[in-house]
Amino acid sequence: MSWLPKQKIVVPIDFSDESFVALETALAMVEATSAIHLVHVLEEISVAEIGEMWLVVDEDTRKRHVEQALRERLKDPKFAGVQIHIGAGDPGSEIASLAQKLGAELIVLPSHGRTGITRLLIGSVAERVVRLAHCPVLVLRK
Repeated sequence: MSWLPKQKIVVPIDFSDESFVALETALAMVEATSAIHLVHVLEEISVAEIGEMWLVVDEDTRKRHVEQALRERLKDPKFAGVQIHIGAGDPGSEIASLAQKLGAELIVLPSHGRTGITRLLIGSVAERVVRLAHCPVLVLRK
């Protein structure tokens, strides 16, 4: 893998501190922030219970709320130009699919370091991205 500046890097964001460290790492690998493509993948749900009432949750509304929250978090001018993508479904598949669709040269993501039974129950997004990605994946560990 060349360490020359990249033209397109995909960075999954789950709002954890580790994912924003991955964003900072990716920023150091590009000449322009527009080369960074953030992706947040929503879990698929259709309804949420609120007290005794049921509220149908519109996926487009959820995506808008996540995008607003990301833009608020990325108000610093150093993030100007970063592109935001919101998907829904299996995170590993969605991340790898977006990277391929964009022709990304690299995916930078954190590993939350779950091991043992926790990893078996929760699954490993990083491991799935590594298996499915068409391009190199940089997995950051604590």
